[in-house]
Amino acid sequence: MPSGSGEKTEKATPKRRREQRRKGNVPVSKDVIVVASLLISFWCIQLFFPIMYESLRDIMNFQISSVSKVDELTIGNLRQLGMLSVNVLVKSIIPLGLISMAVGIITTGIQTKFLFTMKPLKFKLSKLNPLKGIKKFVSIKNIIEVLKSLVKLIILAVIVYQILKDEIILIAQTMDMNPAVGFSYILKEVIGMIFKIVMVFAAIAFFDFFYQRWSHEKGMRMSKEEIKEEYKQTEGNPQIKSRIRSLQQSMARSRMMQAVPDADVIIRNPTHYAVALKYDIDHDNAPVLVAKGQDLIALKIVEIAEESGVTVIENKPLARGIYASTPLNGEIPAEYYGVVAEILVKVFRMNKKLV
Repeated sequence: MPSGSGEKTEKATPKRRREQRRKGNVPVSKDVIVVASLLISFWCIQLFFPIMYESLRDIMNFQISSVSKVDELTIGNLRQLGMLSVNVLVKSIIPLGLISMAVGIITTGIQTKFLFTMKPLKFKLSKLNPLKGIKKFVSIKNIIEVLKSLVKLIILAVIVYQILKDEIILIAQTMDMNPAVGFSYILKEVIGMIFKIVMVFAAIAFFDFFYQRWSHEKGMRMSKEEIKEEYKQTEGNPQIKSRIRSLQQSMARSRMMQAVPDADVIIRNPTHYAVALKYDIDHDNAPVLVAKGQDLIALKIVEIAEESGVTVIENKPLARGIYASTPLNGEIPAEYYGVVAEILVKVFRMNKKLV
């Protein structure tokens, strides 16, 4: 059965795509952003680990030495502890945060082709409508997002359980190890766990990337009626355009008819074609076609010419030939110079324009 005009079965037009892009409606997979940020962040943790370890070690050494040597906490001790903390922040935590932020911006930019718009942030009163909020909350898209989150939580729980089940005894034994060795072991296990989680999440992100594009394309679909309306807005209503063309043609005919009384001669075929020629010896290289028409327009040209005293001559092949080959206000082709010249000489002599 054919789809109704209200069903959105047609692909979005380029105009609709541009409008939706300006509004910030572009497909973005948040899972891709999360996975990329996790991978880069934990790679950076491994890279910055020596610096982080040294900074944390300095803080712990200072605290332990301060407790053993000082009876009470002084402003100087607090200042030194604060400087060590700032050192950790500047050397490791801030760079890590900046890198993670940059990864998020870049991965989002790649997906959106670096679109920047403030329109999604604009306040809309419709957002306060509770019915729309409930409808949006129970939408298929949100249900799928909830299911994805549940799957991720289950996967995360399973991976953590498997690691803790196998490594819990060794993790407990790190309490008796050298702090550096124990911390390195725990970090290694954490990195391994994160790597497994990221690999699974990467697979989810891969499918989510294509799902978001499919969902976006589906949401962008248009009905046949919407495409027609867009065409009318872009190209203009066909009926209005036809009316404008009709008015333009009418105005052009009116101007053309006004030129007939100034013509030197009208050549007709007696009722089907009529052409009006004018020749200014001082300015024109050849006779100029100032009016032409078929059928009723041809009869009107002849009528105006007779009322204005313009000479009308019947010459079937010449009338047809000039009508077909010469544009309005254009010079006649060279092939008609001879025969038209003979006619004009007779007309000018009759009107005493030629001595």
